[in-house]
Amino acid sequence: MQVTVTARHMEVSQKLREYAEEKAQKFPHFYDRVLSAEIVFDVEGMNHRCDIIVRGDHHTTFVAKEEHENPYAAFDAAEKDLERQLNRHKERHRNRKHPGMDGSPGGA
Repeated sequence: MQVTVTARHMEVSQKLREYAEEKAQKFPHFYDRVLSAEIVFDVEGMNHRCDIIVRGDHHTTFVAKEEHENPYAAFDAAEKDLERQLNRHKERHRNRKHPGMDGSPGGA
């Protein structure tokens, strides 16, 4: 999986870049059709903003945006939101293909 880390209005330290790249390698664990991840850090006043854009196959895109005083905390919050989105998408596809015993898509 390709991971790109960029920044606007700030410099990304090597430690922050490695931290983000290492955590982003876990995204295929939550949804195995992840192709690439783009992580963008930005500073607005005293707040650090982190945008994570994950692209999957069939033009599927997941976006998580969070702000915090610390860039690591902003990334962690965005990562948590993105993991929730990926899990939800994976479960929807799994449940759609295997309907419940009564025939309804959601199950009994």
